[in-house]
Amino acid sequence: MDKYSCFLELQQNEIEGEDFAIVYRKIRSRVAIMAPHGGGIEPGTLDIADAVAGSDHQFYAFKGLKQSGNAILHISSNLFDEPIALEISQNAFIVISIHGCREENKRVFVGGKNQDLRLEILSSLKDRGFKAFISDKPGQRGINPTNICNRCLSGEGVQIEISRGLREKMFNNLQQRSQREKTLLFHTLVDSIKSVVDKRA
Repeated sequence: MDKYSCFLELQQNEIEGEDFAIVYRKIRSRVAIMAPHGGGIEPGTLDIADAVAGSDHQFYAFKGLKQSGNAILHISSNLFDEPIALEISQNAFIVISIHGCREENKRVFVGGKNQDLRLEILSSLKDRGFKAFISDKPGQRGINPTNICNRCLSGEGVQIEISRGLREKMFNNLQQRSQREKTLLFHTLVDSIKSVVDKRA
């Protein structure tokens, strides 16, 4: 169970700039790429979302800054209601959210209500050699209407869960951000998602 059930609860107990940060870029695009559990919460997800968005799409991340214990900052995607995140998602036609799951195998799970887009992303990932699957686990399916990825204008977004095992291969030092360097696998995964997303801008 998460400690906080909404952003207001978190905000009343944590210090912005010390415990967490909010980073974003608002640009003219129908697509927003989001990492609601970035920084130390689900390491590597902010970097991936940032790279997929690039200068072509809107970008948002909630970033855990604590030296340790960032998991306390995790707010479920179905309850994630930080105001800037809501504004960006509700003004985008499609939202794609990037998450990290704990699985040690090198896998990607694709969910969300946008069935066509998730299948395109799944196919692109598989074409690049990734073990990718449609999410079927409770909590990873991304089909709740209140999920941040589905709060877009179309009401149908995509949620991408990248396993711990794969993220550890995408960076040469996943845990230490100051020493973290992206590997070829990072760029391959980003390109496989971005090549599909760019067609929707």
